[in-house]
Amino acid sequence: MSRSEWQEGFSFEILAEDPASGARLGKLTTPHGVVYTPAFMPVGTYGAVKGLSPDDLEDAGSQIILSNAMHLEFRPGSEIVRKLGGLHRLMGWSGPILTDSGGFQTFSLACMMKPRDEGIEVRSPVEGSKHLFTPEKIVDIQRKLGTDFMMPLDICASGEADRDAVHQALNQTHKWAKQTRRHYNQSQPLHGSPQAVFGIIQGGIYDDLRTSAAQQLLEIGFFGYALGGLAVGESAADRWRIVELCDNLIPRENIRYLMGVGTPEDLNNAVARGVDLFDCVLPTRNGRKGSLFTKAGKINLRNSAFREDDKPIE
Repeated sequence: MSRSEWQEGFSFEILAEDPASGARLGKLTTPHGVVYTPAFMPVGTYGAVKGLSPDDLEDAGSQIILSNAMHLEFRPGSEIVRKLGGLHRLMGWSGPILTDSGGFQTFSLACMMKPRDEGIEVRSPVEGSKHLFTPEKIVDIQRKLGTDFMMPLDICASGEADRDAVHQALNQTHKWAKQTRRHYNQSQPLHGSPQAVFGIIQGGIYDDLRTSAAQQLLEIGFFGYALGGLAVGESAADRWRIVELCDNLIPRENIRYLMGVGTPEDLNNAVARGVDLFDCVLPTRNGRKGSLFTKAGKINLRNSAFREDDKPIE
C-alpha cells in the first residue's frame, strides 16, 4: 500500500493495483470528502451540470465535479461567488470540486483566444469585451471560488499541430506553471479550506517533449499531474502511447488525471494504463441530445427507427 501526502487536508492512497497493467484503485482524501478512484468528473462549466441536480449527480455515483474558472469569471464572476460563500455553496454541492483554468479553450475556442507571453487574451463569450488572464489571475479566481483542486493556466495545442507549435505552447505552459506555483505559495485560501494544485503535462504526440514537460513539472512540485492536450485530434494509437509514457514518468504515489476523455472505450483504455481521474462533457451533452451509450454501442434516439419503438433502451 502506498500513501502520498503533499499538504494538510489532501492525500492520495493506492489501495490495490494490477502489477501487469498498472491499473489501480485509490483513495483521494480532500477537505470536502473522499473520492475513490478511478473516478469520472461530470462537467459543470458554469457551476451546474446541465440537466442534473446535485442530488441527481450523487444518485448516479458522482463523487467530484469539474467547473471552469475562466467561464465562471465571466458569469457570474468570481468576486460574486466569493461573496456568496464560494462555489460549493453556490452549487449546493458538498463534495470536492476541481476547476479547470480555461487553457483547453485555447484549442476549443481558438477564435476567442489569443495567447500572449504574459497570459491569454480572451474575448468574453457574454458581451464581447477583452480580458487578459495571467497565471496569477487564474490562481486568484480559483481562490475566490474556493474549489478543492486548482489547475494552472496552460496552452492546449491541437493534436494536428506541428512540432514547433507544440514546443512553443509547452515552453509557455512551463513558464506559467512556475508562476502559478509561486503565486499559489504566496496566496491564501479565502473560504477556510486548503486547496491543492495540479501540474499539466503538455507536449503533444512527441515523446521527448512529454518527457521534458513531466521532468520540469516534477521539479516544481505539484499535488497531482494531469495529462493535457490529448483527445484533440491525434490518432488513438498516439494517444495511448503518450498516456503510457506519461504514466511511467509520473511517480507511482501521485494521482494522475487524463483531461477531456469520456467515452466508455477511452475510460477503459485509460484505467487499464493506471489513470485515476477523468472529465468530459460527452455523457451529459450526448444525453441532452438523445444520444446514449449502451452495452450494444451508441444509439441516437432521434433516429426515425425509434419513433414507435416501445422497448426499454437497454
